[in-house]
Amino acid sequence: MINAIAIIPARMGSSRFPGKPLAKICGMPMVGHCYLRTRMCEDLSGTYVATCDKEIADYITSIGGRAIMTADTHERASDRAAEAMLKLENESAQVADIVVMVQGDEPMLTPGMISAALKPFQDESVNVVNLMASIRSEIEFEDPNEIKVVVDKEDYAIYFSREPIPTRSKGIKDGPKLKQVCIIPFRRDYLIKFNATPETVLERTESIDMMRIIENGERVKMVMSEQETYSVDTETDLAAVELRMRSDALISSYI
Repeated sequence: MINAIAIIPARMGSSRFPGKPLAKICGMPMVGHCYLRTRMCEDLSGTYVATCDKEIADYITSIGGRAIMTADTHERASDRAAEAMLKLENESAQVADIVVMVQGDEPMLTPGMISAALKPFQDESVNVVNLMASIRSEIEFEDPNEIKVVVDKEDYAIYFSREPIPTRSKGIKDGPKLKQVCIIPFRRDYLIKFNATPETVLERTESIDMMRIIENGERVKMVMSEQETYSVDTETDLAAVELRMRSDALISSYI
């Protein structure tokens, strides 16, 4: 049986939305929704928040969770997740097979989404998985905060971009419109390898970490999720997500 843990990287210093992890949705800080909903997944042996901010750590502790303090110099979520993973290993002398990196701005995630993202690891050739979902509006398709992805016939990523892809400039309106959902499981050793690999040109151009894998000739397995979910990048997103979550089926189980 695969031993999988989830690590939620979170920091207060977001350039687009400072203090975002503790911004409230339906009365609870967003990182609390992410933590409690992730912890519901029965395919995980543990759920942790990795942060450099005492405010976040104190909040997670207050709801019965475990926060791992990390350096404040990390520029990428994967580096923060890896530091937390190594600290856990040193503490417990146990090594996870899979580390599920769950971004702290995905408050609408469900336990089933995490389980779906873990299934491809039954294939030993798979090292990293991303969830993806359909884009439901032209506004979302044009939004540079929304990471778009195109995939091949086996659902491996071909390219990620903040631009609308594939292009609509040729007048074809019925092509696929897919977005990345930031539930990203890595094999433990591959996470270490990924972080040790130099940043690539297209990664910098698109500001999307997964391009590093593609540019190095490796593959990202994408898994389709039918769950309607939206990330929070701005205060406008926060208000829209709160409106949707008022009727969310899971909230009553933890609020």
